Amino acid sequence: MTALFSTITTPLHADSDGTIRVAGTHMILDTLLECYKSGETPEQMAHDFRSLTIADIYAVIAYYHQHRDELDHYLAERQKQAEEIRKQIESTQGLQTGLKEELLHRPPELHSQSRPAK
Repeated sequence: MTALFSTITTPLHADSDGTIRVAGTHMILDTLLECYKSGETPEQMAHDFRSLTIADIYAVIAYYHQHRDELDHYLAERQKQAEEIRKQIESTQGLQTGLKEELLHRPPELHSQSRPAK
């Protein structure tokens, strides 16, 4: 009889800077777990992120449940780093409050001036 059980390889790898990604994709673990924690099903994630297979998504979720403490710590550290970077950017550029609205309400003739020359 053929063995029905095999070891599932977790499709994760860490970049040189320590960012964990789903192997073979640009998808960071942070994004996948954020979707999962907000209630998205693996099927919805596979539909939204075409580079991921349903099997990889389930494998990552299973790995998360087996290593929740370590991965929650990793995610908290990443959140801290993101906050520090945001503060650095805001300290040099300001909050840019209202910038989006200002750009959206520019007269049409100004829109063509901001396009690169061909």
